[in-house]
Amino acid sequence: MITAHIGLGANLGNAEATLRSAAAALRALPRSRLTGLSSLYRSAPIGPAGQGDYLNAVACLETPLPPHELLLALQDIEDRHGRLRLERWGPRTLDLDLLLYGNDHISTVRLTVPHPEMTHRNFVVIPLLEISPAACLPDGAPLAGLEIAGDRQGLAILRSGPAWGD
Repeated sequence: MITAHIGLGANLGNAEATLRSAAAALRALPRSRLTGLSSLYRSAPIGPAGQGDYLNAVACLETPLPPHELLLALQDIEDRHGRLRLERWGPRTLDLDLLLYGNDHISTVRLTVPHPEMTHRNFVVIPLLEISPAACLPDGAPLAGLEIAGDRQGLAILRSGPAWGD
């Protein structure tokens, strides 16, 4: 088993219901166990203008799935929720990002872990630290030491605690 951290985001349709459903789908992954789910946050969009705010959370998953198999499972969950990949950083019904996979550093054509943008995004780092306060990057650098970990600008808690995902 390995600990994986997964970012959840959505800004189209009923984003909260979609994220609830995505959390349930993570719970249902074979031989895996959802061990943490952050509060639900609202954040300003990054990317093309004219998008609505995003809802974001981070999940912690204990899983035996190898990283590329987990990636395929995440993309299947996205697809089942109507995800279309039309525009980089564009609006979406569901975005599931593999943020961390144990202490592994992965760099392939299909997958980069840690997620290449995570250390620049408070809507990723703050919820991740909420459920895993001692989380570190593969090089051992603690996420809590990042400047972004204290930057709550544009970020608001919509639902506290993991109960929103039940």
